[in-house]
Amino acid sequence: MGHRYQRRSWLVALAAGLLAACSAPQALAPTEARSYVGDPNTLVVTTEPAFPPFVYLTATDELVGFDVDLITEVARRLGLKVYFAYIPFDGLMATLEAETADAAVDAITITARRDETIDFSRPYFRSGLAIAVRRNDTSITSLQNLSGKKIAVKLGTTGADLAAQVPNTQLVTFDSAEKALIDLEKGNVDAVIKDKPTTLGMIELIKLQNVRLLDELLTEEYYGIALPPGSPNKAAINATLDAMMADGTIAKLHRKWFGFEPEAVPDQGY
Repeated sequence: MGHRYQRRSWLVALAAGLLAACSAPQALAPTEARSYVGDPNTLVVTTEPAFPPFVYLTATDELVGFDVDLITEVARRLGLKVYFAYIPFDGLMATLEAETADAAVDAITITARRDETIDFSRPYFRSGLAIAVRRNDTSITSLQNLSGKKIAVKLGTTGADLAAQVPNTQLVTFDSAEKALIDLEKGNVDAVIKDKPTTLGMIELIKLQNVRLLDELLTEEYYGIALPPGSPNKAAINATLDAMMADGTIAKLHRKWFGFEPEAVPDQGY
């Protein structure tokens, strides 16, 4: 699809940086996979590096995280290299719909609505939405307490979708979870609704002292590798994820980035 790639290359041109990852000389998955964008031996993966510990940049601009390790290992087993293109989160799905990327990773929740326009791999991680509040705020203990409050959300996320359902609220949208949480600590908003693991990761990364998460999860969600609609690589990626679960690779990555064993995930994400 080289001609299609050239016509729609403006989406990938949004990338702030590109990072090549290692490849293996022999494909290990039972079905063949290849890139259908540009270089046939390189998997083009879009992501926004702002979701620790899944995808983020170190102080030296090294791209790291659970999802980075995961997709790099998937590609290695398929005999492919990886090309990471940095795209704002709310634009990731567009790169897949336009087929200017082979996949996207960014702690992306599998939802029925998203599945109408793009495709997903099988789930590989269990998550859920949680409410972040200031440490000394005891007035908010549940979603119902957010009525009439000012809630910070990141555009394009399931947290933003849920917050929009709370009556009489003022939604404040941010282009990064970091800015939302900093505004929460400053008292400019009353709460942030976002995935628990990525919120905890950001709180730790930027060393926020006066922000905490409520214990109760608002939802049960599952992350998957996002793919273009009808992706020819879905079967190969699913088979590879199955193998990585069976041989303990995903559990090893989970221990590396979270310090404990992963929870079981179903075959489907919703």
